[in-house]
Amino acid sequence: MKRAPLKLLAAIGVAIAAPVISAPAWAVSLQATGPSQSLPADAAIPASLVPADSWTAGSAALVPLMAADLQANQMSTVEAPTTSTGATVGKPIDDIAFVKQAAESGRKEVNSARDALPQLQRPELKRIAEMLVSDHSGANARLAAIAETKGWPMPEPQVAGAPPSGTASGDFDAKWTTEMIAGHERSVALYRAQAQGGEDKEVRKYARDTLPTIEGHLAELRRLQK
Repeated sequence: MKRAPLKLLAAIGVAIAAPVISAPAWAVSLQATGPSQSLPADAAIPASLVPADSWTAGSAALVPLMAADLQANQMSTVEAPTTSTGATVGKPIDDIAFVKQAAESGRKEVNSARDALPQLQRPELKRIAEMLVSDHSGANARLAAIAETKGWPMPEPQVAGAPPSGTASGDFDAKWTTEMIAGHERSVALYRAQAQGGEDKEVRKYARDTLPTIEGHLAELRRLQK
């Protein structure tokens, strides 16, 4: 039998010794714990502890999967919105935003109609101003009750200004009507969006029930503007 060349024997020795040399640091530390302590079969070894020069073609392919899993875990941890007291709201932000905007617009329309009553000249506008105060006050109360039962935050009420005094300008009726039309157009768009795409069933029902009243206000205001 012919003896293997010295170069071939040297290459075989290097190949055998390579796994020992490239053993990861965590493997050495585990041996120090004693022979009676073995690594659980399902133990997860952090990728950051595995030296890059010990990866094979198969282990290298796992790196993108591990990174994607880490990113998915980070994305799934989203803090729920909280109230001013620190309590967790636990509802999608779009429903909460609707409650806030609807409450603010409703209060604004009530205050504007109440302040305009002493200055309006046309009886028809006085009548619709009284209707706005009554209807929007009722809608605001229902919305506040829904938000309270769910623990959702409500905007702080604005401090009422001093009631208007003196005689209104000659074009006050026209300006107030134009302002109310613009406000109700925004409210109709807000309520329609919530009635069609809101996630909370109770708030969506509130929007659907209240929308016809706001649309009726808008139609009447447009009629009186002509």
